[in-house]
Amino acid sequence: MAIRFRLKSFHPKLLETLQGYSRPQFFADASAGITVGVLAIPLAMAFAIASGASPSSGLWTAIIAGFCISAFGGSRVQIGGPTGAFIPILYSIVAVYGFHNMLAATFMAGILLLVMGLTGMGSLIRFIPISVVIGFTNGIAVVIAFSQLRDFFGLNIASLPAEFFARLRVLTTNAHTFNVATTLLGAGCVALVVVWSKLVERWPRSTIIPAQMAALILGTLCSVVFKLPVETLGSRFNGIPQQLPDISFPLPALESLGHLLTPAITIALLGAIESLLSARVADAQIDDQHDPNQELLAQGIANIASPFFGGIPATGAIARTATNVRAGGRTPVAGLIHSATLLVVVLLAAPLAAYVPITVLAAVVLITAWRMGDWHEFGRLKHFSWNYRIILLTTFALTVLFDLTVAVEIGMVLASLFFIYRMQDLTVVEREREAETVAGIVVFALQGSLFFGAVAKLDGQIEERPANTRVLVLDMRGVLNADTSGVDWLSGLWRALARQGATLVLCGLGKQPDSLLRRSGFVSRVGEANILPNRDRAVLRAEAIIDALPEST
Repeated sequence: MAIRFRLKSFHPKLLETLQGYSRPQFFADASAGITVGVLAIPLAMAFAIASGASPSSGLWTAIIAGFCISAFGGSRVQIGGPTGAFIPILYSIVAVYGFHNMLAATFMAGILLLVMGLTGMGSLIRFIPISVVIGFTNGIAVVIAFSQLRDFFGLNIASLPAEFFARLRVLTTNAHTFNVATTLLGAGCVALVVVWSKLVERWPRSTIIPAQMAALILGTLCSVVFKLPVETLGSRFNGIPQQLPDISFPLPALESLGHLLTPAITIALLGAIESLLSARVADAQIDDQHDPNQELLAQGIANIASPFFGGIPATGAIARTATNVRAGGRTPVAGLIHSATLLVVVLLAAPLAAYVPITVLAAVVLITAWRMGDWHEFGRLKHFSWNYRIILLTTFALTVLFDLTVAVEIGMVLASLFFIYRMQDLTVVEREREAETVAGIVVFALQGSLFFGAVAKLDGQIEERPANTRVLVLDMRGVLNADTSGVDWLSGLWRALARQGATLVLCGLGKQPDSLLRRSGFVSRVGEANILPNRDRAVLRAEAIIDALPEST
């Protein structure tokens, strides 16, 4: 089946949900939006710092990109903003090419996402196998966790290398420099988030403060009251400016364009996968169906706009979207209020951020890394095929040890190779002796897919025909599809039979194989009379050919 792209119409879910919008729904959306906005404060700052950016970059990403994703998106409840999945990619870009080029890569990724949405590629994202998705998701979680060890333990390290082995060497070499106060405060925040989350799950109405925000508040109070010797946002970043950000123009330098293309593609693909996965999870919770192409359009707009305000890449956030649904949000208005809540916090309470300990934010990211991984899948591997295990573990290992881009590329190649092997294994040709009515007629039934991966196997099986074959009937009722390699194989079989003075008769062609054989000119070479709709008529045609042969043959 050919894939055809058509420009998609621009129809945000916001326009649909505003029809018949009621006051009770507004209050429900407002309550959910404020709740998610509070949750986004520590996450946005933590993800930005872990990515090599400033905490204000993360907050403005959540404000600008979050607004765009809700205003223009294809989901009723999607909440957008910075996520942990981007941390390894962005940290590497900042470490090698600098912050400005990271903004440029984000801008380029936004353009790619916009093109993907306009051309209707939202459904194609689902072609990525779940084994690849789980492999790189778990790998990203491990990389994120490693990136937070310096800040969590307060290690005396100026900067961490982007490469895994170099980072591991620096961490182990400087492990003895850990700060006791920093480590205890970070560990306490991890414990607090875990316990607080359990309480919220057990008694959902017992608190309106998300666990991450509780850790941020209590960890900061503990640091201030006891005057702990820990690094804070004020000591590292001079806090958060209480003003609108300066407008920047994230255009890549020509000499960096080639280097940034691969990271930009990675950001776009990862953003598309995560946002559509989040939207699918939300659909199941609210019994709705999102528009994947409209969602990609919104992601593109958000990632084009975010860098102008110094923001990092954004996508749909599964945890914040789920919190929005649980809090009663049912329209994109909740996402707009989430952005407005963050804006008010930045403009009114920014000076307080200077007291927030870095280790508290590292603890929040560590919890996020643990929750984003599907760790139970490793225990379930024994129940799946070797193909599934190899793809998942290879993608996981390459993500951790080398690079997400390489991991996804090799994971997709492995998945494709295993799929080709499986398809050729399912493609068989068998001799149907009961249909051979007279001597000289040989009938074979072909089943499966007549494609490039199966033709070598078919050659060996079809060559086992008797030497006195005068007509070979090939029943293709079981052929699902064919490609040009399959047509070439049939042409070779026809020529080989012709050299022996034999005839090839086909029957039972499906719509796709029949169309391809006619367009390729194969039917005109073989003759329309030798293409029959079913086996009975094909055998009658074979008998007629045999009867027409000279007696000596």
